[in-house]
Amino acid sequence: MTPKIISQGILRAVGIIVGVVLLIYFLYAIRSVLAYLAIAVVVALIGRPIVLFLRRKLKFPNLLGVIVTMLIMVGVLVGIIALFVPLITEQGKNLSLLNIDELQNNLNTLYQQITLYFGASPEAVNEIIKDADFEKNVFEGLNLGFIPNILNSFVDILSSFSIGLFSVLFISFFFLKDSKLFQRGLLTFIPQNKETNMVKSIDKINGLLSRYFVGLLLQIFVLFVIYTIVLLIVGIENAVVIAFLCALFNIIPYVGPIIGGVLMIFLTMSSNIGMDFSTVILPKTGYVLIGLVVGQLVDNFASQPIIFSNSVKSHPLEIFLIIIIAGLLFGVVGMIVAVPGYTAIKVILKEFLAENSIVKRLTYNL
Repeated sequence: MTPKIISQGILRAVGIIVGVVLLIYFLYAIRSVLAYLAIAVVVALIGRPIVLFLRRKLKFPNLLGVIVTMLIMVGVLVGIIALFVPLITEQGKNLSLLNIDELQNNLNTLYQQITLYFGASPEAVNEIIKDADFEKNVFEGLNLGFIPNILNSFVDILSSFSIGLFSVLFISFFFLKDSKLFQRGLLTFIPQNKETNMVKSIDKINGLLSRYFVGLLLQIFVLFVIYTIVLLIVGIENAVVIAFLCALFNIIPYVGPIIGGVLMIFLTMSSNIGMDFSTVILPKTGYVLIGLVVGQLVDNFASQPIIFSNSVKSHPLEIFLIIIIAGLLFGVVGMIVAVPGYTAIKVILKEFLAENSIVKRLTYNL
């Protein structure tokens, strides 16, 4: 091997490394655009069954069907946002967000009621906290000055949200209008002799993921109904909004239900601040906790297995392991995209590596 060939190989390797680094940096720089594209694809997959229904059953022209679908989805989004206005207003009154001192006093009162009810005194709890090398009592040292800062940053968040929402809706419209647009974009990077396999993969992925996201909406709806019934029976104000918000957290596998449950219990207790703890707050919180357990039992043993087995053609244990692995590698975002991503990978593997024994076992039911 001559020095010239060696030097060319080194230069080629360096060029490849530099190209990969630049590509990674470019993708990082446009991460917001990639996020908009990913969300738009999900929106298009959710809206695709509606467009097909309008076109096939009601004989709508394609453009009109897409416009009606977008209006429906925007209407749902606006309705959801409007639902949270009464909740924010009511919780603002309950927690006295405009009066930091009163909010701290209310929290101290609730804290003292809880400790007294369970047979402990605030002094004993404070002593335990001091023994644990805390400099101040948790509630005495609680600094709520961050709340005005959060309110001050609300305008910036709203501005970013507006830009993102417009971008997602704009991209989603064209994905729905031309269902092959995303496909043609992907085929640009695929060798010509592999295009047929990729087209089959994309069509199958679209069908499976559309059913998955529709099933996910059904799963959220079931939890929403259960939570709403429980909160209405208990007599919590804004029960519908609280139930919807907590059910929505179920999008995050395993972690989401815990967050939603904690939030529901907190909102239940904060809605009754000022009332007697032992006769009002504790019983209502207990009933809500029972409703949460019932909702999760129904979800884990009925809704999820049916949705996963019928939509993405994967065994629940298989899904569980994939979600856990994705969560360990990529955190919460990994848990959310684990099922769609794994489904897409399985479909692609079946099309391109159908003769592989491992692929055959993983994709036997696709």
